[in-house]
Amino acid sequence: MTRMTRILVNEPAFRRIEPDLSAVAAKAEIVRLQPDGALRLGDCEITAEEAAPNAGWMSAEMFGVPAFRRWRAVLLASAKLDWVQSAAAGFDDPVFKELVAKGARLTTNTAQSVAMAEYVLWGVLDHFQRGTERRKAQSQHEWARLRYREVFGSRWLIIGFGAIGQAVAVRAASFSAHVTGVRRSGGSHPAAAAIVAPEALDAALPEADVVVLAVPLSPATESLVDAGFLAAMKPGSVLVNVGRGGLVDEAALIAALDNGVPEHALLDVFQVEPLPPESVFWGHPRVTMTGHASALGEGFVRRSDALFRANLDRYLSGEPLLQEARREDVMAG
Repeated sequence: MTRMTRILVNEPAFRRIEPDLSAVAAKAEIVRLQPDGALRLGDCEITAEEAAPNAGWMSAEMFGVPAFRRWRAVLLASAKLDWVQSAAAGFDDPVFKELVAKGARLTTNTAQSVAMAEYVLWGVLDHFQRGTERRKAQSQHEWARLRYREVFGSRWLIIGFGAIGQAVAVRAASFSAHVTGVRRSGGSHPAAAAIVAPEALDAALPEADVVVLAVPLSPATESLVDAGFLAAMKPGSVLVNVGRGGLVDEAALIAALDNGVPEHALLDVFQVEPLPPESVFWGHPRVTMTGHASALGEGFVRRSDALFRANLDRYLSGEPLLQEARREDVMAG
């Protein structure tokens, strides 16, 4: 008898979407990864060898928890692995290269783009609107009438124009900002006045009031923001990094901030995470920083679950998958 397709799912994620899985019960069995690392199929506990999943879902709650290591091990041990759905937007973690090397298809996630775009707008607006000075004035009972910068008419350069970059562009454009997107594939987008290739960065940087890094980390983008990049930035500009810490030469950024250009940096990601207590970024007067939290909007998990369900239906029906990463890109990373 032919075995049904098996999908490895973390128990908390299974409980969230269990009511929606009845429609696929005739085509797939769900292997549930328990908090203690055990695997359950229905009411029975099974071994990793018995599970041999065809697919695995790295759901939103698995970032940085012990269950992730067990999930990885079970998938890598499966000779039947064919597809992996990630909750991450990027694929620079070595586990994805390992899984794709086994022959698995990898689909990434766009669920965080809404929250990340709102985070970017919050950080830029807070700096433009002199939020630190306003809060200080309030705490000191000072009636301060501070002039501030407007997003209206500002020029935004968004490096990496995928789902996250586009979501930022839509929101910035709604404030009547001029948006230039940077991506290899070119093309156009309703929220961007222009789309340019990475080779055009040298010409675009000196004009940008806000530079947003939303590009994946790869050999081509590692330390993209180096001393030369920073020297080309406009006085008064803001650098935003919601991509990966490895995109930025941190020593060069600190030196540039100390020299006043860029004027400010909004940083959610760093080369070493968690950021060490002795890092100068914690107290730098020209830095707003958060702990890799830009995606943690209240709708992220709901949207991530919905993407998995949509792709599960597609996978079981043999249809093209949403957000499938190119094998060569994953292997290059």
